[in-house]
Amino acid sequence: MHSDHLTDEHWLTLAVDLAIANVADGGGPFGAAVVADGALVGSGVNRVTPDLDPTAHAEVMAIRAACWSQGDFSLAGATLYASCEPCPLCLTASLWSRLDRIVYAADRYDAAAAGFDDLRFYELLSVHGDELPVRLDRLEVAESGAPFVAWSEKPDRVSY
Repeated sequence: MHSDHLTDEHWLTLAVDLAIANVADGGGPFGAAVVADGALVGSGVNRVTPDLDPTAHAEVMAIRAACWSQGDFSLAGATLYASCEPCPLCLTASLWSRLDRIVYAADRYDAAAAGFDDLRFYELLSVHGDELPVRLDRLEVAESGAPFVAWSEKPDRVSY
């Protein structure tokens, strides 16, 4: 589907419609679409519980689909339309994929009201590491920095 006259409202409504349909299909209430040059290049829905995959968020699934369809790990120039404000996982995936823009409908407070942890996770990420509910222990071993040395010395590396 390609049309330069399709608006943000059109694409955002698509993301919301995907989310609603996904609830009926046993998934979570989240949908997302990636649009580049006025065309849909990837879409996704939340499949966390059906797929037993805590990373199967709608935005991540849409980013994966868009990258595969574009044949590139970079989505520079593209826009992500999401039925809800991206959680920290999805926001970070959006940053890694180099999306230019994110447009969303509901927000983290709406998600919290429906029982999702988005707001709580945003709050957790603003605290010092030792206050997180997961224990973070750094342990340096002899070769701790070796993977980065190998990467830095690899002449044909593909930077991302």
